[in-house]
Amino acid sequence: MSENRRISKRVMAIGKSAIHEMTRLSKEVEDVAFLSWAKPTSDTPEHIKQAAISAISDGLVGGYSENSGLPALRREIVAKLKRDNNIDANPSQIMVTVGAIEGLAAAVMAVVDPGDEVILPTPTYSTHIRQVVIASGKPVLVPTIEEEGFVFDIEGIKNAITPRTKAIMYSSPSNPTGTVFSEQQLRELAEVALDNDLTVITDEAYEYFTYDGHEHFSIASIPEMRRHAVSCYTFTKTYAMTGWRIGYLHADEQLIPQITKAHIPFAICAPVVSQYAALAALKGAQDCVVRFRDHYRATRDLMCARLDTMDSVFEYQKPHGSYLMFPRILLEEGKDSATFCKRLLKQARVSATPGIAFGPTGEGHLRLSFCVSEEEINKAFDRMEAFFG
Repeated sequence: MSENRRISKRVMAIGKSAIHEMTRLSKEVEDVAFLSWAKPTSDTPEHIKQAAISAISDGLVGGYSENSGLPALRREIVAKLKRDNNIDANPSQIMVTVGAIEGLAAAVMAVVDPGDEVILPTPTYSTHIRQVVIASGKPVLVPTIEEEGFVFDIEGIKNAITPRTKAIMYSSPSNPTGTVFSEQQLRELAEVALDNDLTVITDEAYEYFTYDGHEHFSIASIPEMRRHAVSCYTFTKTYAMTGWRIGYLHADEQLIPQITKAHIPFAICAPVVSQYAALAALKGAQDCVVRFRDHYRATRDLMCARLDTMDSVFEYQKPHGSYLMFPRILLEEGKDSATFCKRLLKQARVSATPGIAFGPTGEGHLRLSFCVSEEEINKAFDRMEAFFG
């Protein structure tokens, strides 16, 4: 049997992750200034860590939880959704997942049949595209409007719908652009979904990190969308818990059992020790979230100021959410973003993520993360200014 016959065609069709390739290459260079990692550099707050330690000491984490998660955690999630997302839910509509990523994957598997089309406004998080491909679906990439801050092209989305269209999938605030899709745009998207009987799958990982008066809006808060939305959330970004691998999703009672059928073979249940940590995160003081948001706003402003001094190299849309931004490379050599970023890494010792990782419309851009220290941002930009002269 040939090597290729041993491997699934749908997995073979997935290219190497440009994000993880840059991470690998960065380890080969000394003293790198990292602007490529979309993970908080802050540590998990102490009260969350202590809750996990207590759960271990009390012998609570040695076995599985229910597939859908600890009942106490799901009750707290219901309260959070009502308070912060204006979503009326009950514990039977909640599934605790291995980060938002596993929840998104399970949702896609529950909704998409082979050959079904999923519309993704791009640039978009590359994992979303891969999740559709692994489900044997067809990603349909609809460009956002960059000049207006990477907002939805609602007419473009309407025109992309075919009899095979099954779902629309997006993140807000956006990874990689930092766009916060407005309530008006999301209501327009909801109308499109309802008119065409589509499911909307959301990635709301950065929900608490919005700036300049922009507010996060959950499409599932629209009553008519309750049966048409799968909303995925995570503790990862909100509480600096990337390594804990803990998230959750909300969907209606008809869909949750079907998502569970995908969730069980992927994970059985989310890590129980992380569930107890997440419970403490929700029940404890939320000062840490405010502190993280204030820090990201300050580092965003610093990054924008530094980009303003390099206006012959980059132009950018100011992000109003997340801790990511997506500048366009103005130099001719920037048309190949992967080559550009490798050169930047090897010669300037600055790690950034090539825009091509986020779909074809991301080419000619690079993703920069500002969830780092001001010192790291200044070090990276000092090096880039020296490198580009």
